[in-house]
Amino acid sequence: MKVALYVRVSTPDQNPDLQIRELTDYADHQGWTIVATYQDVISGGKASRPGLDKLKADLVKRKFDCLLVWKLDRFGRSVSDCLNNLELLETHGIRFIATSQGIDTDSKSPLARFTMILLGAAAEFERTLIVERSQAGLEWCRQKYEAGEVGKTVHGRSGKDQPPHRPRRIFDREKVFELRKKGMSLREIAGEMRIGLGTVSRTLCDHHDPE
Repeated sequence: MKVALYVRVSTPDQNPDLQIRELTDYADHQGWTIVATYQDVISGGKASRPGLDKLKADLVKRKFDCLLVWKLDRFGRSVSDCLNNLELLETHGIRFIATSQGIDTDSKSPLARFTMILLGAAAEFERTLIVERSQAGLEWCRQKYEAGEVGKTVHGRSGKDQPPHRPRRIFDREKVFELRKKGMSLREIAGEMRIGLGTVSRTLCDHHDPE
């Protein structure tokens, strides 16, 4: 059987060799032929990953029959993302194995189907939480907007009111000017007030604060 390997590490100082070695040993033990190795050095939170994108393009062309990864979290940003990737593999008849976790989507395995059911349930739960958090955030913004705390008297740099769903950070702008007059640097002001350095810079620039 032709297999492909996918490995991912989050930072350049991490070494993917351990993953590659274990996956290679697994394939050799099974007597399978490795036809491609896809690799990413990037956070799992990134939506687009060059190695994974190339893998997806090749799986559509059926360049391999099975994909090996070290752990499931190497393959997706979240449970939902992993499930979507697994469904893409399944659509094109490609088997998936997470070697260190014993996850195998072989259609002949009852455990594989059970694993997919669990992942599906977890993905649905994850989506529900995201929706609930988004709704809670929008409700908070709406209440702040109705109370006049954002959007009505607070203006963006363009001169337009901020929309209800994008409130501007509430902070004491006058204190920024006071600290600046005392000779504090922009970074010191940001640390003192616990706001972003960019926020401090924009506040002073908007009021033409001299250097």
